[in-house]
Amino acid sequence: MTGSDVSSSFRLVYVPGVMPDKWVRVWNERQPDVPLALTQVAAGAVAERLLGGGADAGLVRLPVDRTVFSAIPLYTEQTVVVVPKDHLVTAVDEVSPEDLADDIVLHPLDDVLDWESLPGQPALERPASTADAIELVAAGIGVLVVPLSLARLHHRKDLTHRPLKDAPESSVALAWPQDATTDQVEDFIGVVRGRTVNSTRGRKQPDESAASDRGGARRKPVSGKPAPGKSGAGKSAAGRSAGAKRTGKGGRGAPKGDGRGKPRRRS
Repeated sequence: MTGSDVSSSFRLVYVPGVMPDKWVRVWNERQPDVPLALTQVAAGAVAERLLGGGADAGLVRLPVDRTVFSAIPLYTEQTVVVVPKDHLVTAVDEVSPEDLADDIVLHPLDDVLDWESLPGQPALERPASTADAIELVAAGIGVLVVPLSLARLHHRKDLTHRPLKDAPESSVALAWPQDATTDQVEDFIGVVRGRTVNSTRGRKQPDESAASDRGGARRKPVSGKPAPGKSGAGKSAAGRSAGAKRTGKGGRGAPKGDGRGKPRRRS
């Protein structure tokens, strides 16, 4: 699908925690005739939505299946642990996995972090969602490790968070099906990459040989043959200027006329 095979709007999905506002604002400024339809989709459902044709592109969490999706990584988030405000780890600026050894660390079914080994003690059951896990943290059941944006999304006055070092991180990317790179997708790639409105958007550049031919008209003249309007004209102008200086007061340098001078006075 290319250029002409596009819908009347650009359909963008995004996963919880991602803030697409700045890119949407730029799109609306540049593409006022193409409305952007924005929809939030659960992280686990975004791939199916894109492949099913329900959206043109998505702001997703990596990894994605690179055999069917094209993806441009945008940024990587800091990982934090969400705890009650009276938890012991609030006394430090940064937490290590060892600091959570005695805590129940909740592991929701929609977790977006790729753990090899979850720190702390396992819960009896996995919460159905991150939102459910936040409620359990507030109830004092355990703590939760998430990307910073999700901690902010589920902010509560009775909870806080601290950076967790040596933990997996979550990266956000723009992704779309490989066989559906439309002009609108290219336009949005330009938006997230900060391209200017006059960008070529990756289109084919002019042929180098053609550029060379166009540049040939500006080649330097062959040695010994002054270019028109340059050396010869300069000398002529210089000669006229010198002649004008020699024809000063008293007629010095003026033409001699017919050769007749003043008559001599007889002695």
